[in-house]
Amino acid sequence: MQIAIVGLAGSGKTTVFNTLTRGHALTGGYGGMELHVGTVKVPDERLDRLAEIFKPKKIVHADVTYFDLAAPPASTEGRVGTEELPADQLARLREADALLHVVRAFEDPAVPHAEGSVDAWRDLERLDFEFLMSDLSLVEKRLERLKASGHHGTPAERESNDHELRVLTRLHAALVDGRPLRGESIESDEEKAIRGFRFLTQKPVLVLLNVGEGDLPREAEIVAGIAGRYKVAGTLVDALSAKIEMELGELEPEEAAVFMDELGLKESSLDRVIRLSYKLLGLISFLTAGPDEVRAWPIPKGSNAVDAAGAIHTDLARGFIRAEVVPYEDLLALKTMAESRKHGKLRSEGKTYLVGDGDVVEILFSK
Repeated sequence: MQIAIVGLAGSGKTTVFNTLTRGHALTGGYGGMELHVGTVKVPDERLDRLAEIFKPKKIVHADVTYFDLAAPPASTEGRVGTEELPADQLARLREADALLHVVRAFEDPAVPHAEGSVDAWRDLERLDFEFLMSDLSLVEKRLERLKASGHHGTPAERESNDHELRVLTRLHAALVDGRPLRGESIESDEEKAIRGFRFLTQKPVLVLLNVGEGDLPREAEIVAGIAGRYKVAGTLVDALSAKIEMELGELEPEEAAVFMDELGLKESSLDRVIRLSYKLLGLISFLTAGPDEVRAWPIPKGSNAVDAAGAIHTDLARGFIRAEVVPYEDLLALKTMAESRKHGKLRSEGKTYLVGDGDVVEILFSK
């Protein structure tokens, strides 16, 4: 689960990266083209509650890896801005599972905006345009090759090329019209034909508005204003103040709680952003609990019991017999699997059972 943090210069994206990962990457452009990577735990209080019951040797959270990339320069005639990124960074960007797009929404005379004014919608559209142009360039180059040599090869190869040509022609029309591919309906056979391109505009996006301290009381209003205009499938919009979150991260927990209370914050925005990142990836967590460990296992929403077994170990999926399942809330109330079974809350489920978020699962398998 890898999320690329992107944004224009001066958006505060590296500060967001530092606050999310407790990192110390240089900000203000001093990091240049350096790639920053950090992994964070997904907050899940269910693990703490289960740990109080099972007293495990360790607690293992699901995690998300973030990496911070340099901002691409603006496109000019005959050149796409993303093409100016180092090849390894562009490849890493395309390999990301999702994008966290940091957009500047704060005023600060000490950090003047390159455009002379702060306009979150303008900046959001600007980077979206760069990614759209990058995908369009990729599609056009591939279409040229297919039209030039697509009729060669075996009948199967020609059929495959014709199918790819039809798919890319349709997606080309969407890109020319300014529509990101995440909003297009793409069938499974079409997805297979384009999987290798890893289009930037096909990735889900969390737009994170970086607001100033004075805007915190209006945070919901600011988010609603952008979300109301940014109606594309596969997108979420939220906000935080990276500067405030950075200051909170430097305080002791008790001091941070007092500071948050003064600001009217009920929770750290970072925890919310991490949870939204998890949601953006279409993931849920099933749980395992015992004396050795209490653990959250990430799986795509809609996964069945065999998929869950495979997330733990391929041997469990291969030898799957059944899954013993109890909802987290019931186990929390009844304390043990035995009591859960006695009260009819623990169920035996087969291969096709769709695992729910918070299900506490024990896999029975043959060795």
